[in-house]
Amino acid sequence: MSWHVAALTLDNLDDLPKRCRRCVFWELSEHMGKQAADFGSMELEKEAWISEVLLEWGSCGRVVYMGGAPAGYVIYAPPSAVPRAAEMPTGPVSADAVLLTTMQIMPEFAGEGLGRLLAQAVVRDLTRRGVKAIEVFGQQRPAAERGCLIPAEFLRGVGFKTIRPHPHFPRLRMELRSAMTWKEDVEAALEQLLGTITIPMQAAGVSDQSYRAVPTRS
Repeated sequence: MSWHVAALTLDNLDDLPKRCRRCVFWELSEHMGKQAADFGSMELEKEAWISEVLLEWGSCGRVVYMGGAPAGYVIYAPPSAVPRAAEMPTGPVSADAVLLTTMQIMPEFAGEGLGRLLAQAVVRDLTRRGVKAIEVFGQQRPAAERGCLIPAEFLRGVGFKTIRPHPHFPRLRMELRSAMTWKEDVEAALEQLLGTITIPMQAAGVSDQSYRAVPTRS
């Protein structure tokens, strides 16, 4: 099945799951989030936040499509644009980092490695923009209890390191220079290897089980 990754904009915001389209956990402080819920204005608040970040900072998310259908998404922004970050017990986010807030893979596309693909898309985007690091508040609780946070075990699996531990909400960080250096080293090694040996055709492909991402709910 074909896939592609697109920037998150106001034009494809409605491709997010409805519960995520209405979720303003990160976009508003706890107090303002409750007010938005009382007035039933969560979707408008989400749209206004995306619009403001796009205008003032630029691209703040990616959506992955499989066979033309939205299969997952990720959102990230400067910590100054994320009010809830200041209320997290393992904050504040470092001044040189962009905050990765939310990532979700739709249940029907779980186990396809799309979480890792989205993480790589974020790294590529932010590295091109000269960002030094990405930080994220992980979630340690069982999957059934997760809300808008990304599983800490998945984050560690794609290269994030814990910089402030917590039993529920550890803060993790990825140095983008290190991430790109690692990527370049792997690509160089593969190029050298493929240039010196001939790989026979295989009857079956290698399983991608080890690359499968754990979906979250937002």
